Amino acid sequence: MNTTSPLIDRRQALALLAATGGLSGLPILSAWADGVSDWPQRPIRLIVPNPAGGSADVLPRLLCEALSTKLNQAVIVDNRPGAAGNIGAEWFNAAEPDGYTLMASPPTTLTINVSLYPKINYDPSKFVPIAVIATVSNALLVHPSVPAQTLQEFISYVRANPDKLAYASQGNGSTAHLTAELFKQKTNTHLTHIPYKGDAPAIADLLAGHVQVMFGNLSAASAHLKSGKLRLLAVTSPKRNPNHPQIPAISEVIPGLVSVTWFGVVAPPKTPLAIASKISKAIAEVLRSPEIIKKYEDLGAEPVGNAPEELAQWMREETVRWREVIKSGNMTID
Repeated sequence: MNTTSPLIDRRQALALLAATGGLSGLPILSAWADGVSDWPQRPIRLIVPNPAGGSADVLPRLLCEALSTKLNQAVIVDNRPGAAGNIGAEWFNAAEPDGYTLMASPPTTLTINVSLYPKINYDPSKFVPIAVIATVSNALLVHPSVPAQTLQEFISYVRANPDKLAYASQGNGSTAHLTAELFKQKTNTHLTHIPYKGDAPAIADLLAGHVQVMFGNLSAASAHLKSGKLRLLAVTSPKRNPNHPQIPAISEVIPGLVSVTWFGVVAPPKTPLAIASKISKAIAEVLRSPEIIKKYEDLGAEPVGNAPEELAQWMREETVRWREVIKSGNMTID
């Protein structure tokens, strides 16, 4: 996935939205229907289908604080975790399409679960895209007990010791899970997967040495890297991270292995495009403020704030990309 936003003009955008399956159901012709021009008139609920404490919760929470000030309306985070985000996404899917219920999610519910689970009770292609709020570089993190100081040494060690090391993820279908599976496919290695319910418990067990590896968010591990409690072997962004220039991008050694966690905001199916565009513009303005940029950068996140049609394309590309990884690994979750 490119970390830069795709550029599409308005005519292309409308054609794209008309061609994206469920996204074609957007009521474009009635764009400025009643209730749009004066939105918002009451508090807005932002569903986060993840537990409190990790990047998937903290970044939307910071966004909500800034949006509340800009819109003069409360924007409230509502955590509804469980089943790799499916519980929150199913609840959100049935919400009124009026712009007062939104969802902020990492790729799991927006692009991954549709291929990973035999059946889910929502169709993410029918969610109305609003914006990507931020991207966060993932990283290959290891406990100091792992006898590898470099990426090459780690690959050699794992090959010589199949299934000896266990890797943590934020849950089945998370980017940490699929990135590790992509690593295994490309290096012909074996690691044991231990899924957790979010960043916080996964990092806690990695620090304790109960698991030895994690393709986790760099932001969630930054303090532990400084203290030496974890070791950073590679980043999975397309280029080296400017805060860790001595650490290679994993694609320098394993071509094609690129994985960046992103956080998208969507509206329920059938939400008018005009409302989505209005929310998207408000989010973009907030994300351009120096204060929010500083807060996000301190967490290792890069603000994005792209347009609805750009998120629509992003979701399509990511859905195809991770479907291939899931298919190649014969991965499924009941």
